[in-house]
Amino acid sequence: MYVRRDNLALYVAAVLLLVTAVSRAQEAPAQPASKWYDRVSVHGFLDGYYAWNDNSPRSHESFIPGTGTTAKRANELNLNLAAIDIVSDPKPVGFHLSLVAGNGADVVHAGEPKGTAIGKDVYRHIYQASLSYNAPIGKGLLIEAGVYPSHIGYEAFYSKDNWSYTRGWLTDLSPFYQTGVKASYSFNSHWSGQFHVMNGWQIIGENNNGKSVGTQIAYAGDRLSASFNTFAGPELANDSKHLRMFGDLVATWKATAKLSLGASIDRGRQALPDDAAANWLGVAGYAHYAIDNHRAFAVRIERFRDPDNGISGTGQTLSEATLTYELRPVDNLILKFEGRHDHSTANVFGRGTDRTSPNQTLIVISAVAVF
Repeated sequence: MYVRRDNLALYVAAVLLLVTAVSRAQEAPAQPASKWYDRVSVHGFLDGYYAWNDNSPRSHESFIPGTGTTAKRANELNLNLAAIDIVSDPKPVGFHLSLVAGNGADVVHAGEPKGTAIGKDVYRHIYQASLSYNAPIGKGLLIEAGVYPSHIGYEAFYSKDNWSYTRGWLTDLSPFYQTGVKASYSFNSHWSGQFHVMNGWQIIGENNNGKSVGTQIAYAGDRLSASFNTFAGPELANDSKHLRMFGDLVATWKATAKLSLGASIDRGRQALPDDAAANWLGVAGYAHYAIDNHRAFAVRIERFRDPDNGISGTGQTLSEATLTYELRPVDNLILKFEGRHDHSTANVFGRGTDRTSPNQTLIVISAVAVF
């Protein structure tokens, strides 16, 4: 190799620096490899509430059967949910275990198929129990198997993560969790996709011999985020022939630094014997205004048409409007004060001792302590 004289001193200095660095690296003690339990984190929350129902139902239950994953019990102090999360990020292997208790957990597991080793009493305290593996394929293919949150819906199962305290009809009448295997892949900084193979619609156990599939295509930008989610599979008990087809479009637009707007559209179809079918359609709008880091207002308005009794328990159209004020006096305490009015074209809400009503109004005070 030829080195010019005017660069000789610089070359010699560089070689000496390199030799010194290598020597020091060899002398430095090796860092011990981290253990898997060093990457495990534990956190959780307690979610309690009081919900006043103007109907004063004797059963103390608001909403319709199978729904009301928040504020289900009326005119009493109650525990909606207690949860503990034990998480290890997939580097490359991880896991996520979420244990839950409370009347929200009882409602969300109400549809589990009955059996000696399955059913709501067996799984009532499990919301998530999954293993994950970040496969070195392309930019990283994340594979997760077990029980994990559903890819469908605008609102999450944990109320602390939502703008409102109670959840809307579009959310309560779509799955919160699913059991199966999913593959997730980020194509670039904005676009991602998912593919799922599942036992079915919000069940851990199986109620027939068929399997369901789901997909998601999602976009995340600086101001706009959106996803289109699908579900297809046999969902009738002991029937692997008649399919449920479902599509869900959700989007959030950050209009200003303080104001965010959201929208959700659901369309479902359940095939029935004798060449019949039940269809449903839901539309919802959301708004969130952050006054500052501690205070915010949220509004939700929605309409859910189920004329064929495909999902809601009776042929009806449900409408709902909710106003929420959120206060965070300290970082680990979330208080929400909420007013909500529901209307149905059928008498589906309990009223008094033995009557029913097409309307109900709720005033809810909730507190969530996060640790």
